[in-house]
Amino acid sequence: MSTGTESMPEEETDRVDELANLLGSRALARDDHVNAPGFVVNPEDVQDVLFDLREKAGYDHCSCITAQQYEDRFETIYHLKKYADPTDEVSIVVPTPLDYPVSQSAEPVYRTADWHEREAYDLVGIEYEDHPDLRRILLPETWQGHPLSAGYDQEKPQVVTLSEHANPLEPDHEDPESDTMFLNVGPHHPATHGVLHVKTVLDGETIAHLEPDIGYLHRCEEQMCQQGTYRHQIMPYPDRWDYVSSGLLNEWAYARAIEDLAEIEVPEYAQIVRTLGAELCRIASHMLALGTFALDVYGEFTATFMYTFRDRELVQDILEDLTGQRMMFNYFRVGGVAWDLPEPREEFFEQTRDFLDELPAKVAEYNDLITTNEIFQTRCIDTGVLEPDVAKDYGCTGPVARGSGVDYDLRRDDPYGYYENLEWDVVTRDGCDNYARVLCRMEEVEESAKIVEQCLDVLEGWPEDDREVQANVPRTLKPDADAEVYRAVEAAKGELGIYIRSDGTDKPGRFKIRSPCFSNLQALEEMSQGEYIPDLIASLGSLDIVLGEVDR
Repeated sequence: MSTGTESMPEEETDRVDELANLLGSRALARDDHVNAPGFVVNPEDVQDVLFDLREKAGYDHCSCITAQQYEDRFETIYHLKKYADPTDEVSIVVPTPLDYPVSQSAEPVYRTADWHEREAYDLVGIEYEDHPDLRRILLPETWQGHPLSAGYDQEKPQVVTLSEHANPLEPDHEDPESDTMFLNVGPHHPATHGVLHVKTVLDGETIAHLEPDIGYLHRCEEQMCQQGTYRHQIMPYPDRWDYVSSGLLNEWAYARAIEDLAEIEVPEYAQIVRTLGAELCRIASHMLALGTFALDVYGEFTATFMYTFRDRELVQDILEDLTGQRMMFNYFRVGGVAWDLPEPREEFFEQTRDFLDELPAKVAEYNDLITTNEIFQTRCIDTGVLEPDVAKDYGCTGPVARGSGVDYDLRRDDPYGYYENLEWDVVTRDGCDNYARVLCRMEEVEESAKIVEQCLDVLEGWPEDDREVQANVPRTLKPDADAEVYRAVEAAKGELGIYIRSDGTDKPGRFKIRSPCFSNLQALEEMSQGEYIPDLIASLGSLDIVLGEVDR
């Protein structure tokens, strides 16, 4: 059996050998992916292997967990990285038999595995021993079967008796010695975060326990992508994950994964256009996050909320000129972008530069309205505290992690696009609270503006006869059978990753979306323990989640 190291650089070979020595006999075989070496381990060795990789090899970021079914087995893949160096990756592959799909849980090692394994159980049917709360997460508890398993009957009715819907609190009775109370927050649509239900237990006025209840907006996005062709039919879907602000960033996540899998090199000019569009989307996303957060925290609708939407609309105007759409852009293509900048180019450059010229004054205005506001500070400073180690344990990324001092940004740490050729800074804050997360996003708007301006400078001087917007991509893409890749980009809300396994056809055998909002939302309980309900609302707003991306 090949070890997969024959064609690797010497440094990479040494790293893989060190991992093989660390795992020893627990590594049953190799299952290398395009982005990372892979090791197959027994289901009963999962925790030992992951503890060693975290404590002895430094893999402190469980970025994604993928579950799938083959003809002869189930399989769980733990995609591990390092916050200090996300290019240092390893995949731990755990096969289980079809008649006994049971594996050890990774939750004692990585807290983020809680929700990821619940999703794997819910949709695929793999069970995880020692999991603290193994039950469905996206589908109702009454659901019959596992939709992504091979034997799932799509025609089976999902009708249950009324007893299944009995009030879960009915047997409870009031305890005169206790002040606890169960409170449903939702399910409703708070501001623009999406349809979310938070099951909350209050002890007096403080939060003793809470559980985010998701799944109200689950739309089977992964399965729809598995039914589409790589070249043409998948790209329209990513816009609909984070549907309010991050369309081009979502498209880039898919583009990066399939381009690596199919070995497609994107022209430099197209990379610059991608970078320009992506950073405009980031500005629009952070504007929306700022406005809705002010609305959440102190009901500020007439000024801050409307001001941020005014400025977001200016960005949307630019993106509409570039892509032809205001929300569902569908502008990226496998190998590049759909078309060049709009004509006349001078007007597009002028429009974009006018926005950038006015932005500093607007950011200063937001600081006057919000960050220096005494009410805002009282509601945000020292509330929703998320310590850096806790943020890492939950797999948090983006401004949520950077607001806790975690210096992690894939644009710099795992370069793609045109970012490594530009001058900009990664924004971090050490406050670890709701206030720090807001400041992070506001400062990131300024950094994105720097990136956009530099892209405009390069594009203005680019020779007209060398504006190549797409690579020469085959009409039908069919990556090698059993080729696997996990690739991620720095979306506005954090690490947005895509796992693809090819089955040799023009459609993916498995398509898995790693949503940054899904992992970030898990940390809400840690952020809210011992605080008040208004603090919970502020903490939820500071996460800047969109339930379309959480549920997919």
